[in-house]
Amino acid sequence: MVSILVIIEKGPSSYGAYAPDIPGVVAVAATREEVERLMHEALQFYLEDIQEEHLPLPEAHSDAGYMNVAIP
Repeated sequence: MVSILVIIEKGPSSYGAYAPDIPGVVAVAATREEVERLMHEALQFYLEDIQEEHLPLPEAHSDAGYMNVAIP
């Protein structure tokens, strides 16, 4: 098992998801639940492909977090 940072963004009429450390692996769906499922499937396919080709797993270079910022 590998942990991959996934960013989920809510748009006006849909949700989008991407993995900053794995360019090109994205998902778009009408609901958050659906975009999470599709992104999970896309990542699984990606990881299966690189394993079949005997390529190394991608290294994590990204991180995410929230910052508290005072509002005057």
